[in-house]
Order: sequence, then C-alpha cells, then structure tokens
Amino acid sequence: MAFTGKYELESQENYEAFLEAIGLLSAKTDHKVVTEVVQDGNNFSWTQSIPNWAWSNTFTIGQECELTTMKGSKFKAFVKMEGGKLSVQFPQYQFIAEMVEDKLVMTCTIPGDKGVVFKRTSKRV
Repeated sequence: MAFTGKYELESQENYEAFLEAIGLLSAKTDHKVVTEVVQDGNNFSWTQSIPNWAWSNTFTIGQECELTTMKGSKFKAFVKMEGGKLSVQFPQYQFIAEMVEDKLVMTCTIPGDKGVVFKRTSKRV
C-alpha cells in the first residue's frame, strides 16, 4: 500500500500516558498533528508537525538507518515492511504504521512495566 500523502490527526488513544512513559509529558498539546509521508519505492521521508515543532526521519526499508526520536536523540535501526506494515524498534517503544482504508494508523507499544499502547489515526487531507 502506498503511504505517500498528507494526513491530519483524527483520533488518538493513550497519548498522554505514552508521553509520560517516554519522558515527554511537557509536550502535551491540543494541536492537530499533521503527518506528511513521501514514499519512493523503499525510500521514505516521514514528518510529523504541529505549530512551532516538527520531527522528521528519512529511511530505506531493509537497511540500517540513522533515525531521530521525538526527544531529538539519534539511534540506528532497521525499518521493516511486513504485510503492508512499517515497523521499527525505537529505543523506548515499537512503532508500527499501516494504511487502513484511506487512513494512516500508527501504533507505538512500550513493553514491560509501563505497558502503554498509543494509537493514532489520521485522515488523508
């Protein structure tokens, strides 16, 4: 499935608990998050933004990539595509993104004691 597009936040579950678990509670916001994805084969550019803040990564499926966390830390990881779902292990959580009908659904799972599952659904604009 093609991920390319611009998406606006439609709904989210456990956002505040997720931010608290990764140490970004101060980032709570009521702004509509906009996600822009450009996919060219296995190459991706992925940007999420709100007024006065943006977070962006570029990566290639199946290759080790240097990525940036929401806190600005850099790390290396492999981005996988399995069953139409993008998957990458961030330092604190597992990130999965998929297209469900014409919506971008992102799920971040923090394992262990904190056990938070954050889900964000965005509609194409």
